[in-house]
Amino acid sequence: MDSLENVRKFYDESVNYEWRRLDRHKVEFELTKRYINRYIKPNDRVLDLGGGPGKYSLYLSQRGCHVTLADLSQNNVDFALNKANELNLPLSGLRVDCRDLSEIQDGQFDHVLCMGPMYHLQEEHDRVITINECLKKLKPNGMIFVAFVSSYSFVWDYLIGNPGMILNEERRLQLNTIVNDENFSGHGFSDNYFIRPSDVLPFFQQFELYKLHLLNCESFLYLREPELLSQSPEVVEAWLDLAEQVCERENLLSLAEHLMYIGKKH
Repeated sequence: MDSLENVRKFYDESVNYEWRRLDRHKVEFELTKRYINRYIKPNDRVLDLGGGPGKYSLYLSQRGCHVTLADLSQNNVDFALNKANELNLPLSGLRVDCRDLSEIQDGQFDHVLCMGPMYHLQEEHDRVITINECLKKLKPNGMIFVAFVSSYSFVWDYLIGNPGMILNEERRLQLNTIVNDENFSGHGFSDNYFIRPSDVLPFFQQFELYKLHLLNCESFLYLREPELLSQSPEVVEAWLDLAEQVCERENLLSLAEHLMYIGKKH
């Protein structure tokens, strides 16, 4: 069975959890929005590929963008469309496999968000196909935002959530990605692919893209995020301001749980 069928089933069964995830991981959400806001303007056309239950889709719709959410999970798409209806926001949605976007017209989008598919495409061939599919949908000089999960993410998650997992043999093998300095392809929270930060830019050299940014979506804040979010809004905002100024530094990329590449189509 194609591993993406397992992924589809995972997301069909975890819609509400995924909807709430970015409330718990506010640093990732807020820093990502800051970069989105630099480039995506009202009336722009945006394809949110793999956008789950629609956190970013609805945010951009509220900002006056014309958004199409395309996701592997029909339950995610239905949830997002229902939310849009509740909020009286325009939103288009359809179920797709990211490796085949033939249902979507080419060359119509100013921006493509691909902030989910790379978490799960275990084969290099499928990752290449997906980026090429995204580029087909972009207008000339359109922009693509691509998120990855870092190969270091196991370390930070286990250290924060349950340090005792290091005594579990299976978990220790996952943690050895940091010792072996390798990408991870296997079963994590679903069927997953997690990339070394140093491999992101080489991957994009094969595409007709001009690199604008590679950033750590949590900057240096991830390991102390629960404590930070207990502070006043003014304190949180001040730390986010500081984090934004340094989140592209190469020596901070290994602290990321999520990495994001932003490029412009030639």
